[in-house]
Amino acid sequence: MSVSVVIPCYRSARTLPVLVTRLVQVLCDMSVRYEVILVVDGSPDDTWATAAELARGIDGVRAVHLSRNYGQHNALAAGIREAAFEVVVTMDDDLQHPPEQIPLLLAALEGDRLDLVYGVPHDEEHGMLRSLASRSVKAALAGALGVHGARTISAFRAFRTRLRDGFEGLSGPHVSIDVALSWGTAKVGSVNVHMNERRDGRSNYTPRLLVRHTANMLLGYSTAPLRAASYLGFVAGVVGLLLGCAVLWRFAAGDTTVAGFTTIASMVALFSSAQLMAVGVLGEYVGRVHASGMGRPAYVVCERVGLPGALDVPRQSDGPSVPAHAGVGSGADER
Repeated sequence: MSVSVVIPCYRSARTLPVLVTRLVQVLCDMSVRYEVILVVDGSPDDTWATAAELARGIDGVRAVHLSRNYGQHNALAAGIREAAFEVVVTMDDDLQHPPEQIPLLLAALEGDRLDLVYGVPHDEEHGMLRSLASRSVKAALAGALGVHGARTISAFRAFRTRLRDGFEGLSGPHVSIDVALSWGTAKVGSVNVHMNERRDGRSNYTPRLLVRHTANMLLGYSTAPLRAASYLGFVAGVVGLLLGCAVLWRFAAGDTTVAGFTTIASMVALFSSAQLMAVGVLGEYVGRVHASGMGRPAYVVCERVGLPGALDVPRQSDGPSVPAHAGVGSGADER
C-alpha cells in the first residue's frame, strides 16, 4: 500500500514539526511508500515558512501554499488533488489526531470491503456546544443529503485515491469533502481511535461556523431547503383556509361581528414570514448559481515545495531529522 497524508495547515507553526516527525516515523515503521502533503491555507503566521522548511529537510514531505484562506475543506480538496499514491489519509494539524492511529485506518481498508474509513473517537473531545453543532452537521448530511455513514464522519479519514475522480469538476467557495466522497462510494466504515486534546491554541471551528457549514452543505448540495419552503407554504395555506372557514361559519351562524384583530394580525405576520423565508431560500440558490457562473475557483496554489511521489522506498533509519529553524529560503526542489 502507498499512502498520501494530506494535512490542511492554519496557525500551526508550533505543532507541525512535532506532527511531521511522529508521522514520518510511523509511516517508516509501516514500511509503506508515502508522502506527506502540508497544505497551508493562507495562514497569517509562520506556518508556511515552517512547512516549506520541513519539505526541504525531510524526504517525502511536500508543502503547498494557497494564495489566501479558503477554508479547511477547500484546502483538503487541494491536497487530495495533489496526492500521488493509492490511499489518501487526512488529518488535522493540531495533534488531536495521533499519527500512531493511522495503521488502524489503513488496516480497515485492506481488501475490497471498504473504500472510505473514518476514525471515530472513543470519547467526545469537544465541549457541549461544539458537540451539539457537530451532531447537527452529521444529521444534515445523513437526512437531507443521504450521505452514507454520516453519523461517524470525522476529519480523520482514509480513502482510496480513485474516489477523487467523482468530484473532478468540484469548484466554488462551498466545498464539502465528505459529501463529495459520498458521490463515489457507498462502502463506508469506521474504526474507534484515540483522540488527543488540543495542545496549542483553540479550534477555528466554533459552533457558529459549524452551523454555517451545515447551511452551506444544505444549500450547495441539496434541494431540501426548497422543499422545506414548499411545505411551509402549504402549511400556511392550510392554516389560512381553516381560518377562513371559521370566519364563514360564524357569519352563517349570525355572528356578523368578527372579533379578533390580534388573531388576524398574527396570521398576516405568519403568512408574510412564510413568503419571505421562501423568497430568501430562492435568493440563496440564485446567488450560488450566479457565483458558480462567475467561475470562482475553490482555491489557488501560489507555491509548492517538494516533488510528487518523491519517496519511492521508505528509509529504515533512526528517524527523520527536523530542521532546527523553520525559515523561508529558496531550494532546488521548489517549483
